[in-house]
Amino acid sequence: MINKQELPNKISIFPLDNFIIFPKTSVPLNIFEPRYIDMVNDSMKTNKLIGMIQPKNLNNNGVPELHNIGCLGKITSFKETSDGRYLIELKGIIRFKVIKEINSDKKYRECEISFDNYYDDLENKSEALKFSDLELIFKDLKMLFEKKGFVINWKALEKQNLDETINALAMASPFTLEEKQVLLEAKNLELRKTKIAEILTTYTFDLYNNKTVQ
Repeated sequence: MINKQELPNKISIFPLDNFIIFPKTSVPLNIFEPRYIDMVNDSMKTNKLIGMIQPKNLNNNGVPELHNIGCLGKITSFKETSDGRYLIELKGIIRFKVIKEINSDKKYRECEISFDNYYDDLENKSEALKFSDLELIFKDLKMLFEKKGFVINWKALEKQNLDETINALAMASPFTLEEKQVLLEAKNLELRKTKIAEILTTYTFDLYNNKTVQ
């Protein structure tokens, strides 16, 4: 994967709306905007790393402000289509904090970042949590996913490592982007599991009482 010494202090930023990635999860991306075609080209020539981060409201210049916390991803698969699009797969590596945006002549944005609070994301340590701890969360999430029309391969999820499962559920869940940002910023796996349970209570109230999810 990548070790601590290989982490850059400056990365290209992909502020993709309605999208979030977590460490130890993989997602496909369809790249078609010229500036992000440039970004992928530059990334493929160097370390194959891209910083995914959620944009916030537009500032006075019409440029979206960024959340403080994002996730570094590595391109693990790359294919160019006949019409010039790039189909890539991005693997979440480690979260980062934005220190400042860097002025450059590139079409895409770059930021100076810090990984200081998130080195645990690189480790494959065993967690105190067990899948039995997730039984109630799984039950409520399944109900919510079904109500929202989401299809999840639960058996495949249960074969993954626990941290991969929790992060995949957090990323794929039909929560709001603000709620997913809270999950991304949760310090560790235990806290992320707790936050998922807390967020679920607001949805399961509707599931059990109103039988609808708004």
